[in-house]
Amino acid sequence: MKSLLQIHPADNVAVAVQANGHNVPAGHKVALRGIRQGEPVIKYGYPIGIASRDIAAGEHVHSHNVESHLRGNLSDIPFKQLRPSQSSVLSPQSFLGYRRPDGRAATRNEIWIVNTVGCVNHASQLIADAANKQFAGEGRAIEGVYAFTHPFGCSQLGDDLQYTQKVLAGLVNHPNAAAVLIIGLGCENNQMKLMLEQVGRYDSDRVKFFNAQDVSDEVEEGVKQIGALAEYAEQFNREQISSSELILGMKCGGSDGFSGITANPLVGRVADRHCAAGGTTLLTEVPEMFGAEEVLLQRASDESVFNSTIDLVNNFREYFRQYNQPIDENPSPGNKEGGITTLAEKSLGCVQKGGQAPINQVLAYGEKARAGSAGIALINAPGNDGVSSTAMAIAGAHMILFTTGRGTPMGFPVPTIKIATNSPLAAKKPQWIDFDAGVLADGADIDTTADKLFDLVLNIASGTSRAKNETHGYREIAIWKNGVTL
Repeated sequence: MKSLLQIHPADNVAVAVQANGHNVPAGHKVALRGIRQGEPVIKYGYPIGIASRDIAAGEHVHSHNVESHLRGNLSDIPFKQLRPSQSSVLSPQSFLGYRRPDGRAATRNEIWIVNTVGCVNHASQLIADAANKQFAGEGRAIEGVYAFTHPFGCSQLGDDLQYTQKVLAGLVNHPNAAAVLIIGLGCENNQMKLMLEQVGRYDSDRVKFFNAQDVSDEVEEGVKQIGALAEYAEQFNREQISSSELILGMKCGGSDGFSGITANPLVGRVADRHCAAGGTTLLTEVPEMFGAEEVLLQRASDESVFNSTIDLVNNFREYFRQYNQPIDENPSPGNKEGGITTLAEKSLGCVQKGGQAPINQVLAYGEKARAGSAGIALINAPGNDGVSSTAMAIAGAHMILFTTGRGTPMGFPVPTIKIATNSPLAAKKPQWIDFDAGVLADGADIDTTADKLFDLVLNIASGTSRAKNETHGYREIAIWKNGVTL
């Protein structure tokens, strides 16, 4: 195994595959030649920062001698379609999924409980616990009853209230929810009437609702309503469905110096194959596009998508400035300990999860993606793991491929496949990690490894396997908040 890995021929740094004798931890960078103060530090073939002092060949390259080069907005960038839009060139595979009455595909046949306000969180969970014992389980048509609790829905105004409603409506309308029970309190800002307006047209056999203040025993009433929903949900059976109908969300969290070398490029290969066979892939974490915009812009399918991508990035930078925050405050302490020095470095590694597929959708927070679009959709959401993963779920992701170098137990409403960037993490946390991409650092073939990962995706989509977040009960949501609380 090589001790140093140079990612791109133009790079003036390499990554230590294992700790070396110069006190450089694994995942951190080493100068391949002398780098003068003020000279760009190059990784992935792009600048990740500026040398803040002279750096000698073989020296550890990190926060002590590199500073960010990110500054203002993107401006005066002409559209130039450098590569043609990708068409479907691979035959899709298939999985055993559910076909909903509106034609959409689903990978799970679950009943979801969505509460309009945090005041009924505990009641929702009690209903889910009781209903699971009665209506779901091994060998039954209902694969589980799940409550998605949150602290919002009351004392919210403006955008905050709308964000809450969009997320909750996105859950109600997700195809993996065969049926949904909406529970309110009765006096909250997010009134049931407003919530249903955000949901839009719905089948009264699939969606039921009540306010806890209007019934004598909310848990008893909830279990009764789920009994009726279970009768509706039991009509669905798995059938063969083209993999091109799957929507895959790509996410990284708890990144380290190997994220952009092993797991993220691996997920990028899966994205390329999926999109080439007509599938849709989601990318978000807009602050982690800062410094990697060129990589994304050259793949815009048309001028409208190109301009929308620029607006997406510039508007998020302005969001930082509204709160007098530097745009390059990221990476986190854990990222830095793992070897990531600047936001540009993190971003250039982050966007590799999208492979080389064309970008043909740019979505607002809470907006749904078009399935079968043979490309990537960018979603407006922050880098926060909970908020960005929830945003992809409500955009329609059937599952999330979540790469991590530090590890996290978090899971979301849809199957969340955890992919370790390094083999020690996979060995240490088998209850968290579904797939070990660290084998790539040991010389495994990336295409063969991508085949294995996509096979796992199809098995989990078919229900023949379960993601670790499902088997261990890690399912949660997080809602973007940006305003006044009354």
